[in-house]
Amino acid sequence: MATMYYEQDAPLDALKGKKVCVIGYGSQGHAHSQNLRDSGIEVAVAELEGTDNFKLAQEHGFTPCAIPQAMEGAALIIVTLPDEVQAMVYESDIHPNLKSGQTLGFCHGFNIHFGYIIPPEGINVVMIAPKGPGHLVRSEYEKGGGVPCLIAVEKDEDGNAKNVALAWANGIGGARAGIIETTYKEETETDLFGEQVVLCGGLSALIKAGFETLVEAGYQPEIAYFECMHEVKLIVDLFYQGGLSYMRYSVSNTAEYGDLSRGSRIITAETKAEMKKCLDEIVSGQFAKEWVEEYKGGMKNFNALYDKDHGSQLEEVGRKLRKMMKWVNAKEV
Repeated sequence: MATMYYEQDAPLDALKGKKVCVIGYGSQGHAHSQNLRDSGIEVAVAELEGTDNFKLAQEHGFTPCAIPQAMEGAALIIVTLPDEVQAMVYESDIHPNLKSGQTLGFCHGFNIHFGYIIPPEGINVVMIAPKGPGHLVRSEYEKGGGVPCLIAVEKDEDGNAKNVALAWANGIGGARAGIIETTYKEETETDLFGEQVVLCGGLSALIKAGFETLVEAGYQPEIAYFECMHEVKLIVDLFYQGGLSYMRYSVSNTAEYGDLSRGSRIITAETKAEMKKCLDEIVSGQFAKEWVEEYKGGMKNFNALYDKDHGSQLEEVGRKLRKMMKWVNAKEV
């Protein structure tokens, strides 16, 4: 069983009266900055002047500044920048300004685990990874709750790294929901696997294949959209509330029998073998290398793949139907 920590295990003392620097005011950055401040911690935000995130930080009452200024005197430095730019910013702005005794924190282990960032001696390295997007980390905190977090300590140079990480997790509300102990290796590899095989890649491909199968068979695209895309939320909400058993309890007997008797024909042994290949590519570092090279090369393949899906019939039909469903609060990009 995983080790769990709650509020009584994660006192804020390790950060009380000390400064925390948050680098980046994006999805996670804005939530960590505001929640820590509301928990009584001094927060300095580092963000590029003139950007939308810089302006947002100002609107939220911060005075964003350059990285060296924000890092000065900080006990904890939280890096919330996108994975693909972290190493470059680390080398140019973070590493030259690190001081012995500081703790470097990340919300995902990608760059540390795969060796794109190698902190010097005398620097603690920890991770607090909320299991939810930043807007949820913020909204749940405001409600008096929190989002569960993962905690990992990669380097403990002064014996206090774990206490600092626990205080950070508590300060953003994570200790209210539970903090699960892990390692950089486990968090990074399982997170990438979940994204690629189930949550993003696998689910997206399943939805597209189902939609295309119905349309190719002559069914109306609008009907196919509802069956293969729109209703996914209804089922996922049931998963979220009570797992597979509650979903099966909640749907019709016909749907349950179709699930139990047909699902294994869709996700076959061959599919699982491909999942294993994806995991092997993650563990070996092949995917990380591929992604870093893709970004450095101008993301030509990334953009081509994105544009293909963005202009697909599934997306075009969805945009049209969502305009008709005001209750959906559609977010079109």
